[in-house]
Amino acid sequence: MKKIYLLFLLFSLSLAFAQELTTDAIAVSERQAASKIWALAVNPNTGNYDITYHKLEFTVDPAVNFISGKITTTYTALSAMTTITFDFANELTVSSVKRNGGNLTFTENANNELVINLPATQNPGEVATLEVNYSGTPPVTGFDSFVISSHGSPAKPLLYTLSEPFGARDWWPCKQDLNDKINSIDVYITAPSSYVSVSNGVEPEAPVVNGANKTTHFHHDYPIPAYLIAIAVTNYTVYNQTTGTAPNQFPIINYVYPESLSSVQTELAQTPLIMDFFGSKFEIYPFYKEKYGHAQCSLGGGMEHTTVSFMGNFSRELIAHELAHQWFGDKITCGTWKDIWLNEGFATYLASLVIENFDGQVAFVADKTSMISTITATPGGAVYLTDTEATNIYRIFSSQLSYDKGAMVLNMLRFKLGDALFFQGLKNYLADTKLAYKYAVTSDLQSHLEAVYGSSLTEFFNDWIYNQGYPTYTIKVENVASGQARITVNQTTSHSSVSFFEMPLPIRLQGAGGLTHDVVVNNTVNGEQFTVAVPFVVTGVQFDPKKELIAKVSSATLDASGFALDAAISLSPNPASSALQLDLPSFVRLKKMTIYNQLGQKVLESALATTTVTSLAAGVHFVEIETSEGVFHKKFIKI
Repeated sequence: MKKIYLLFLLFSLSLAFAQELTTDAIAVSERQAASKIWALAVNPNTGNYDITYHKLEFTVDPAVNFISGKITTTYTALSAMTTITFDFANELTVSSVKRNGGNLTFTENANNELVINLPATQNPGEVATLEVNYSGTPPVTGFDSFVISSHGSPAKPLLYTLSEPFGARDWWPCKQDLNDKINSIDVYITAPSSYVSVSNGVEPEAPVVNGANKTTHFHHDYPIPAYLIAIAVTNYTVYNQTTGTAPNQFPIINYVYPESLSSVQTELAQTPLIMDFFGSKFEIYPFYKEKYGHAQCSLGGGMEHTTVSFMGNFSRELIAHELAHQWFGDKITCGTWKDIWLNEGFATYLASLVIENFDGQVAFVADKTSMISTITATPGGAVYLTDTEATNIYRIFSSQLSYDKGAMVLNMLRFKLGDALFFQGLKNYLADTKLAYKYAVTSDLQSHLEAVYGSSLTEFFNDWIYNQGYPTYTIKVENVASGQARITVNQTTSHSSVSFFEMPLPIRLQGAGGLTHDVVVNNTVNGEQFTVAVPFVVTGVQFDPKKELIAKVSSATLDASGFALDAAISLSPNPASSALQLDLPSFVRLKKMTIYNQLGQKVLESALATTTVTSLAAGVHFVEIETSEGVFHKKFIKI
């Protein structure tokens, strides 16, 4: 989902997450399906079966807050079963459950569960099909997962659903944990015939009118989790586009309010362009054998239902974000809500890549600057959630952590690995048959990136994903010789969970007349010094000019005291009687040392760092030291 902006706050947030808010912004559409805290993150009572097919038959009227349905579920037992449990809201009522035409007994308990008694023990591997008939007024939880609204003037009724993360059970009996994708679904929506119905997948046949009602059938033939199944009904106008390259062309079907059609067509023209960009960057659209599309609704943001994103507006950013989810979130879905950044961090970053590739580097840097500002507004917060946090809607969909920090962590991985390896790693991740159209956790992504990188990324993931905070850098640059500068790096961390962030650091050295020279130093310890070649005298320094890193800078300064290398070159002992030792920094190579007396007469020349001076007269002598880094002058006293 895409974070959105409101003029007022619709919820009182717990104090623990108050820092995520500004006066005019909150990520809410992704929280829309449930109340703030859920006692249940994973239902252990639904883990003993695997759903392979749903036939979902809904009867609705967008003017009435009510649903009746018949859900036919085919499943396979994973262990011996005498009952089967579905997640199902207490507020809805089951009228019958059937198996092979016979009625089964059932219980709707107080824990939002439907428990069905099987006629006999179902053994592991056995397949069965159940039919559940139900009806009722879906509950109000949070912002609602079953929404009755309106649009236009005069107002036209609108119905739509939004089930992420825990709201599917509010409007149909399901298994909503992130451990089972339904192999395929058929959705039949019966509504008054004046309306257009929308769901996942494609329409195999034309809608069937029966009296005052019309039944529209959608078939979706890819694995899908319960939370991505959705319906919408209103007086939509259908606006079609085509994208892809032959023979893999496919439709983009937009369901738009009639009053909005003329105004949104220019915005919708961006969709094929973004689709082509993502396809070229990663792989062909994962559901190209069916469709992509949008359904307009009264969300403030959007929701990435598979093959049809529900949209509150058609800004390019929102189109890009929800479309990106079709790869990262829908094809490969986060395996737990603790891994939500695999959905939202990716979608946020891909929308930023659209800015980079469509608008250029200046706009891309501005977008990253905004994200960094949000991330570093507070000292703590990890991308990866704890078990407790994964029951909190506001923490799951934290715009600061799941979205912006998740996106910038991806940017840092791109910077660390380089474009070629980073994007190849993502392509491999998407193509992995163990993950494609299934679930993934953070370690799966790490493994694919390590495979192309050829080295461990454990420390990076520990610092930036599992632990908290960010570094604040102090950068000092000194001119140490002609063509050489020394960079000293110190950092402090904002949170005690990370003692030191190891990262390559981009630094821009500036010279007179607008000259710039970019270097990258691999910072692994505090107080680390780097001597770098630079083709001019450094007059200024800028840390991370392209905003590649999550970081703050307390100072980035130039030591203007002169060429510090001169102070690093010394003669000893001084005074000297027999031998004179020239000490040079390790990177400096001696070419020749020439000694002059007080009259300016050359009295000795040597190419050795240790020179015998026994033959010299007593008194002050001047030494010209010619090195690989320039010529330096010293003096010593002969005794």
